[in-house]
This record gives sequence, C-alpha cells and structure tokens, in this order.
Amino acid sequence: MSGKRYVLDTNAIIALLQGNLAVARLLQRAEWIGVSVISQIEFLAFSGLGEDDKALLQQFLERVEVINLTSDNTDLIDQVIALRQQNRLKLPDAIIGAIALNNSASLITADQVFAKSPI
Repeated sequence: MSGKRYVLDTNAIIALLQGNLAVARLLQRAEWIGVSVISQIEFLAFSGLGEDDKALLQQFLERVEVINLTSDNTDLIDQVIALRQQNRLKLPDAIIGAIALNNSASLITADQVFAKSPI
C-alpha cells in the first residue's frame, strides 16, 4: 500500500481536529486522504457537539474525499462482507477498513480491533 494515501478512522479525525501533531505531520505529504461517511456520521452523532466542532468538521471534509457506501459499489460491499466475516469486525469498522483497502490506502486509527486485521 502506498505510504501517501490514507483513510482516517473517526478517532483519527478527532485527534487531528484537536491538534494532534503526530497525525498532522503524517498527513502533511499525503497524496490523498479519505474518510468514510460512517466516520462523518459517528463524529456528528457525539452528544454535546458544539457548532464550532461541526463547522471545523465541515471545513475538514471539504479538503478530503468522503467515501459513500452505495449499492452499485459491489467491490466495496464484497470487501466489507469479507472483513466482517473473516475478522469478526463490527459493521462500521468493516466498512471503514474496506474503504482503506479498496483505495490502496493506509488506515489511520487508534482502534485496537484493527491490530488483528489485515488493513
């Protein structure tokens, strides 16, 4: 996988928006950055999220590619199913992982569930 293509998990987006320098440095030279619509939903579903947080996320999303899950993307759907079945991942994690794999990108996450997966 390319070291310059990244998919950010929800916790990586939070870290970046909170000013995590390690994540920011890693992404400085990225050729492509993607996030799953699942991460967008997870972020916006946090209780106590303020308007400033929502605005900051929106600014971030304008600079990256948001990957949607659509019924016509059979390659992505097949990868989600395979990851879920083979690694017993929760569906949101399987979707995010499959998006990274399908885009030949490294997954940036602090989620330990991915430590056992081939992502």
